[in-house]
Amino acid sequence: MNDPYKVLGVSPDASDDEIKKAYRQLARKYHPDKYRDSDLADLASEKMKEVNAAYEEIKKMRENGGNSGGGARGGYSYAGNQSSSGDARYGEIRRLINTGNVGRAEQSLYSIPEADRNAEWNFLMGCVMARRGNYMDAQRYFDIACSMDPYNNEYRTAQNELRNRANGYGGGYRTNNSGGCSGCDICSGLLCADCCCECCGGDLISCC
Repeated sequence: MNDPYKVLGVSPDASDDEIKKAYRQLARKYHPDKYRDSDLADLASEKMKEVNAAYEEIKKMRENGGNSGGGARGGYSYAGNQSSSGDARYGEIRRLINTGNVGRAEQSLYSIPEADRNAEWNFLMGCVMARRGNYMDAQRYFDIACSMDPYNNEYRTAQNELRNRANGYGGGYRTNNSGGCSGCDICSGLLCADCCCECCGGDLISCC
C-alpha cells in the first residue's frame, strides 16, 4: 500500500492523537453514506478503504515498535533499544526509530557533529534510510558501519539481512552511472515486491 502517513496527510512524527484526528476527519469526508446516491460512491468507498487501511497500518507499526512486520527485523527497523557505543544520544535516536518517529531520528542524527559520527551513527542512519524505503542508501550506511566496527554483530546482521532481501528480489540495490533509471535491479527485481512495500511503507520504486 501507499505510505500510510501520506494517505492520512500527517508526518511520521505526528502524535497518536494527531493521527487519530486526521483519520476521523478523512473518515467523515469519505463516509459511504454521504455518497450513497452519487456517481462518486465507488470512488469514495475505495478512498475510505485506503484511509482505514492506512490507519490500521500505522497503529500496527507503532504497536510493534515502529514497524509493521511484527518485529524489528521484519519491518526493517534493525535497531535494538540499547546504544552499542553507550552514547545517550544514540540511545534516544534508537527509541525514536523504534516508535516510528523516523523524521525526528534523522534530524537528531544530522545534528550530531561529523567528528562524532562513528559506526553506530552510520548504522542508525542506515536504519532510518531502510524505514524510509531508501534501500540503496541503507545498504551503503550499513556497509560503512561494518567497515568501521567489523565485529559488531548488530551491524553485520542488519547488513546481511538487507542484502539477503535484495538478493531475494532480483539482486543487489544499485544504480547506473548516469543517475537515472534504466532497468536497474530495483526496477527489474522488485516490481512484484508488494510484501516489502507493505512492510516498510512508502513508494518502493519511485522511478517507475
